[in-house]
Amino acid sequence: MTQIPSPALLEPHAPVPHPIRLVKDGVPGSAPRTTASLPGRRILVVDGDGDVADSLVTQLRRHGHESVGVRRGSAALQAYEEMDLVLLDLELPDLDGLEVCRAIRSVSRVPVIIVTARQSELDCVLGLQAGADDYVTKPYGLRELMARIEAVMRRAQWQPAAVQEIRRGPLHIDVNSREVTVEGVEVALTRKEFDLLCLLASHPDTVVPRKQLLQQVWGDSWSRRTVDTHVSSLRGKLGDSGWIVTVRGVGFKLGNA
Repeated sequence: MTQIPSPALLEPHAPVPHPIRLVKDGVPGSAPRTTASLPGRRILVVDGDGDVADSLVTQLRRHGHESVGVRRGSAALQAYEEMDLVLLDLELPDLDGLEVCRAIRSVSRVPVIIVTARQSELDCVLGLQAGADDYVTKPYGLRELMARIEAVMRRAQWQPAAVQEIRRGPLHIDVNSREVTVEGVEVALTRKEFDLLCLLASHPDTVVPRKQLLQQVWGDSWSRRTVDTHVSSLRGKLGDSGWIVTVRGVGFKLGNA
């Protein structure tokens, strides 16, 4: 059966040479972005399987989003800046998806959801450590994916309103710039990791229940394993497990490393 290429899928004219160099060009052939006229969010679908990408782009458009698909990591690195969110497969023909995720996260805070067939816990941890805001395994339900997209976008816009800076010994959290330093050294966190840390730091010496964490950081659509995975990743990035204390059967609180 002959496959008809979809106009939504774009291929780069040439692969980006290593090391990765991010550029600020928009998607080749796309119209300039006019946010006010968009029916939904601009979502970049990065998937090496053209049929899968075609289908997802179509489904997202039916839900009111302006979606664009690319098959290569190099094309994703040219297109992500014009997007509100990136759905990123790890199996790409030119670059590993984790490499693409790290490259995007090193210069941008655009939300990234990894959508992949890699189902092991290690792969999930590596994806989150690479900077992904969420990790979804194939096969998945469209309703679940849409809910996760909305949850990620809500978290991307959330931050405590009253507090501007939070200090806890050598730990400094700048709420406005969403920057975290320990002993003056900047710590690169994902959106979820920052929101989790900020929520705990906003309630010093108080145990924050898991249910509250789920509601305020994860939109109440996540599992116990998700919370534990992100807490573990956050502890590693802060350089000391003592920064986040587990209170069994209740939740977590900010500690003193």
